[in-house]
Amino acid sequence: MEKTSQVLIEARNLTKHFRARGMADGKHLGSVQAVDDVSFGIHRGEAFGLVGESGCGKSTVGRLLLGLLNPTSGEVLFDGHSVKSLKVTDERQMRRQMQVVFQDPYSSLNPRHRVETILSRPLRVHRAGSREWIKHRIRELLSLVGLSEHYLARLPNALSGGERQRIAIARALALEPKFLVLDEPTASLDVSVQAQIINLLSELQNRLHLTYLFISHNLGLVGYLCDRTLVMYAGRAMELGPTTEIHRKPLHPYTRGLISSVLVPSVDASPPCLLSGEVPVPWDLPSGCRFHPRCAVAKDACRTETPKLVEAKSGHFVACHRSRMPEPEQNL
Repeated sequence: MEKTSQVLIEARNLTKHFRARGMADGKHLGSVQAVDDVSFGIHRGEAFGLVGESGCGKSTVGRLLLGLLNPTSGEVLFDGHSVKSLKVTDERQMRRQMQVVFQDPYSSLNPRHRVETILSRPLRVHRAGSREWIKHRIRELLSLVGLSEHYLARLPNALSGGERQRIAIARALALEPKFLVLDEPTASLDVSVQAQIINLLSELQNRLHLTYLFISHNLGLVGYLCDRTLVMYAGRAMELGPTTEIHRKPLHPYTRGLISSVLVPSVDASPPCLLSGEVPVPWDLPSGCRFHPRCAVAKDACRTETPKLVEAKSGHFVACHRSRMPEPEQNL
């Protein structure tokens, strides 16, 4: 699909904090900063990648965009309208335009419902058409995801992981949405099946003019599917830019570490920067740049001053005090 410069969905200074308590004694541990001042926009027809290690806030961002969580501060705009200020009727219409495909196809489908019921439910809830029209629509949905109508009578436990995820994708497409949140949709699948699902998602995007937020820890998949990528760490945005540019020449040490851990370095690639140490617990985050305890090139300012996400190149943003230094001097 042709990408446009028009922003379909925008996050403005999104912040989400949770109250944390100990599992044994229930003692209040403080505020968990799941997402902290994250901003970006996704253009119509774009596949936008959101990457980072587990616990960095990726899925929370997806749920904030969908309105499944209310932000502590900041706002989400969909098609130019603030989600939190929509009237009930407008919000219902907006929810038809925003859908989600979850990570685990084994738990996202009701094991007691047959495929026909699973696919028809969103159509019946939103009163999308007559009974005959719904029957036609669910067969059309199966065809879209490469399955025959023989699957209508099956229960989820009679399906493979890849088939279940195809059903989950078909359900998300039932109401003809504009925007899909894909929350690690291939993480629980075999490698060969992952490739099939990614190819299907790419084909559907072009065919149905969809806009994606693709959440993943797999930079290889993000590189194949996504036009731009946002890298997150401990709730904050570290780097944002064209996916090919981020893979070719990442500007943040954390991004370099992610790439070095999954990709084979080439002759002209930046020197490797392997990640060491552990991700900080969200109720006890370091001051300054949150990555500095694991960063091999951190300087004094990194420990005390939080870097802002600034444009280092055209369309390529980074939150790093050392981002403008020549690479050889960084010894990465």
